[in-house]
Amino acid sequence: MAALRERLTVPVLAFGAIVMAVTQTVVVPLLPDLPRLTGASAGAVSWMVTSTLLAGAVLTPVLGRAGDMYGKRRVLLIAFGLMTLGSLVCAVTSDIGILIAARALQGAAAAVVPLSISILRDELPPERTGSAVAMMSSTLGIGAALGLPLAALIVQYANWHVMFWATAALGALGLALASWAVRESPVREPGRFDTLGALGLAAGLVCLLLGVSQGGQWGWGSPRILGLFTACAVILTLWWVQQRRAERPLVDLKLATRPRVALPHVAALLTGFAFYSNTLVTAQLVQAPEATGYGLGLSIVATGLCLLPGGVTMLLLSPVSARISTARGPRVTLAIGAGVIAFGYVMRIADSRDLWAIILGATVVSIGTTFAYSALPTLIIRAVPAGQTASANGVNVLMRTIGQAVCSAAVAAVLVHHTSLIGGAPVPTLHGYLLAFAMAGTVALVACAAALAIPADPASRDTERARARTEVSRDEALEGA
Repeated sequence: MAALRERLTVPVLAFGAIVMAVTQTVVVPLLPDLPRLTGASAGAVSWMVTSTLLAGAVLTPVLGRAGDMYGKRRVLLIAFGLMTLGSLVCAVTSDIGILIAARALQGAAAAVVPLSISILRDELPPERTGSAVAMMSSTLGIGAALGLPLAALIVQYANWHVMFWATAALGALGLALASWAVRESPVREPGRFDTLGALGLAAGLVCLLLGVSQGGQWGWGSPRILGLFTACAVILTLWWVQQRRAERPLVDLKLATRPRVALPHVAALLTGFAFYSNTLVTAQLVQAPEATGYGLGLSIVATGLCLLPGGVTMLLLSPVSARISTARGPRVTLAIGAGVIAFGYVMRIADSRDLWAIILGATVVSIGTTFAYSALPTLIIRAVPAGQTASANGVNVLMRTIGQAVCSAAVAAVLVHHTSLIGGAPVPTLHGYLLAFAMAGTVALVACAAALAIPADPASRDTERARARTEVSRDEALEGA
């Protein structure tokens, strides 16, 4: 039985990551109908997405640090439990206030991935860690790709509460499997939890992400948005000073500012931006009415199916990305991934009218994302002590989240400024979509440059030297023969 549990550790953790991605995605098809179903305004309904984003951003580094200190399995089960509880609450209410609070509980699931990656580092032999981490990263793509059509089908053919009953069942299954198959890691980081640091980081992130996510609705120059950004700058500056002075800080800034850690964080932010534009823009583009001259007028279900090949490709190619990281190093894999993302957007710009070209371009972007996302946690693992793996990967996931939030705001700003009237309603023009693709592709190229600037770790240099010696020996043997 113990051997079976050990073999199932990776699949169980991967299943948990898929459930997390599905849970975060399923509400998207429901947003247009929620004002009618809940009796709330469209602005209030948008908080069902915003609250999950804010909670996930705040809790990911906090729960990661708690996992390093108090046990990764224990905190992982707490994250699963909060996610499942949030789904259950959403399934039994139509009150918008309770729904928003429950979606915030579901945001705790964002910590599942960094905690799982840390568990894999502690439990698996080094030769298996790379492929397992690559699979864990790719599950985010397949989960998001599955969530959209699944939710659309449920919304179309059943009561909307069924969607949350389904995610509650998946969450409960993930919780049960993780409690059975995952062992508690003996690797701990001693000391007291930095409560002040956690509160400071939470306050700063809420101000930042709230300003970014609501800027389009409230107005970027409005007093509320300017006040949020000012408060963010002040709070995070004070937090930085406090973290530098704390004996056991929430985030080890001395470690985080080293190039081998800081540059992967920068690349995560840029890659998150570049990746999210693919999903966000594709979904709007293919649903645009045919009267625009470029839109295909597809349903939500058909839209989700357009994104599905990219998610499946991410899962299938994760072993390939792991082999590249083993052979050439994860920074090379990250650079290749960012370059492929940029090439995918070149394809999107070249043809965004034909369905086959749209699906192909979106899939190429997903392939690049597979390589990039699989390399990022490996870079972090190689650069930080074992006792800080979960917290460091939590910060890396946080940077991806910030990148996605900034991307959402940037794409919205571009599309708002490039519209035309179709049937009396403003609709984004094809030029606006192409500008969004060009913006995301440029960001991907910057991510590629950041990846190439990451210093090679000693293990990679030793591997390269050993490979060179092997090649020289082989050549000498061939010459002697």
